[in-house]
Amino acid sequence: MSTTTLPTSTPETPAAGPGDRLPRAASAAVVDDARIGLRANLRHIGALVRRNALQIKQDPESMFDVLLMPIIFTLLFVYVFGGSVGASLGGSRGEYVNYVIPGLMAMMGMNIAMAVGTGVNDDFRKGVMDRFRTMPIARSSVLIAKIVVEMGRMLVATAILLGMGFLLGLEIKSSVLDLFAAIGLSTVFGASLMWIFILLGLTMKTAQAVQGTAMLVLMPLQFGSSIFAPPSTMPGWLQAFTDYNPLSNLADAARSLINDQPLGHSVWMTLAWSAGITLVSMPLAVAKFRKKS
Repeated sequence: MSTTTLPTSTPETPAAGPGDRLPRAASAAVVDDARIGLRANLRHIGALVRRNALQIKQDPESMFDVLLMPIIFTLLFVYVFGGSVGASLGGSRGEYVNYVIPGLMAMMGMNIAMAVGTGVNDDFRKGVMDRFRTMPIARSSVLIAKIVVEMGRMLVATAILLGMGFLLGLEIKSSVLDLFAAIGLSTVFGASLMWIFILLGLTMKTAQAVQGTAMLVLMPLQFGSSIFAPPSTMPGWLQAFTDYNPLSNLADAARSLINDQPLGHSVWMTLAWSAGITLVSMPLAVAKFRKKS
């Protein structure tokens, strides 16, 4: 049986990680994405996805946030706010479960997206990204592979969140297809946010700076939305903010799909936000990745 020998580490070349079997160029010449065909690009993305997945397998602690965050947040918000907010909704804590779980689906996506930015920044600090940039692969494939793996992590977190919701009394008042539509909508929006945090990770000097800056953005967006409480209980100026908050649109869309309520414009607004964020931030992130020293 033949064996494959991975390149050994040298002072100039970082050690190969799990799944690093992409072809290397003899020189460090930059390869334009346009010069690489679609099939080759997909093959590179697949190899990088495998590498990132194997890294998670070797470091299972990296999944702790995905496994524990949905459980902690669900218990915290249901039992802290469920009584009072549930009563304002005309019901009990059980009524609040059906209100907050779809909202937490939006929150899961944003928190996991933030971790992508800190991860990219850390990879550059360790020299991993420098090694990838010496390979004859599309620059976008490195970032797309990272997003694909994080989308998988996001789906795991969403599954645990829904499992906790069912244990606490969540009812799907529509259909299974509507539930899958809510999950898909949350995943698409979360993937678009990852491009923003990747750009932030490529711009800031340290992972701590990325995390600190991200929290300054996340906190107002999360708590100034309809995720945890109806906007009708908020002051007028805050209601105006929630109306334009993309997290409110996503939470309202997921809530309407799961609870069999009229969708209104929330689904289309969420898709529009997702497309707009991706179209603006993706090219900027790839360009920054190509030029970052």
